Amino acid sequence: MTNRKQRKAKKIARCIVLLMLPLGIAGAADGVKSLRDMLSETNAVSIEETPSAAVPAKKGKDTSIYAKAQAERTDDDILCGSLILSEGYGITAGTIEDPLLKLESPLETVNNKAGEKPYPTEEQWTSGGDIIRTTYKPYSGTTFFDLKKHGQVNNKTDIPNETLIKESRCLPDFTIEDTSEPQVLIYHTHTTESFEPYVRDNYDSGFNYRTTDDTKNMVMVGDAIEAELEARGIGVIHVETIHDYPSYNGSYGRSRESIVPILEQYPSIKVVLDIHRDAISGEGIAYQPYVEIDGKEAAQVMIISGCDDGTLGMPSYIRNFRFACRLQERLEGDNPGLTRPILFDYRHYNQDLTTGSLLIEVGSHCNTLEQAQYSGQLIGRSLGGMLNDMKED
Repeated sequence: MTNRKQRKAKKIARCIVLLMLPLGIAGAADGVKSLRDMLSETNAVSIEETPSAAVPAKKGKDTSIYAKAQAERTDDDILCGSLILSEGYGITAGTIEDPLLKLESPLETVNNKAGEKPYPTEEQWTSGGDIIRTTYKPYSGTTFFDLKKHGQVNNKTDIPNETLIKESRCLPDFTIEDTSEPQVLIYHTHTTESFEPYVRDNYDSGFNYRTTDDTKNMVMVGDAIEAELEARGIGVIHVETIHDYPSYNGSYGRSRESIVPILEQYPSIKVVLDIHRDAISGEGIAYQPYVEIDGKEAAQVMIISGCDDGTLGMPSYIRNFRFACRLQERLEGDNPGLTRPILFDYRHYNQDLTTGSLLIEVGSHCNTLEQAQYSGQLIGRSLGGMLNDMKED
């Protein structure tokens, strides 16, 4: 059985347990204990259907954070977000000796349940504009500043760099426990975002680089992160629900509806990552930001940490920023050149829900499937090492 099949089997088992949980809570105490024992047998779970089904119904007035979020939500509010089209950034330094898992190539994976929008076959690919392969280097300028150890920040706010430099040296606002309970939640607001099949000179002007095939979209990247975290003993819940198809508008609201019940059910979760890919292009050209790490090409990544201008409902945004800086330093120190500077800007992206909530752009649409998967593994390895270092004695 392949690593992917083994992980999928574990995911299915955990999904069944989650769906049975309301019955367990309503049953006898020994039934609840049995369910808790089953949950403790593995660290990772993926949720492919509506996650609210796993949350017990409450009697009386619902005072949960989910109910509060629903009451405050409007159809066109800040939860809906917008497509990110950004410029590229990058860095240098560090080394790590920690082997990665051997994963099945996403290009070679055959998915018999690819959904309504499958990934193009070899015969369906066409040529369009030019793909520019590039490696983004460190930046200079008034909006950029270096972190203490490794990496940079691109400050697009009115907060002085000097203030943010001080904040960047603070520890994250949470601790990690030695427990089998999940402590990381991975999800995808733009689940169907996809990539090039392999390195080539031209992109496909007829393909919008979105697919419901979860072996070729952001779920594949999330799987790679999950696998490396799990291998390092970090409990993970990976939400595989598609939030941006068939409708793209309102995807941030739908992803919020998926994750809030999970956060309420598992207060052990400290880190919440919304994994995307960027779209870096111009007239007739598109960019492939990559870097070679240990002899293999990886897609360069960018962390986005939102700032509140007083209208976004994120009073604790600076705590996410502290975590972003610590993760950026670890990623860049372990994998020189992997990161583009943290984008610190007036964005929401559901980052009000924890003090460890971030959005991570893994490459761009003209990066390849294997480059993106490899970057997912590098993220998982560095994050797993960082979280284990944060465990209380």
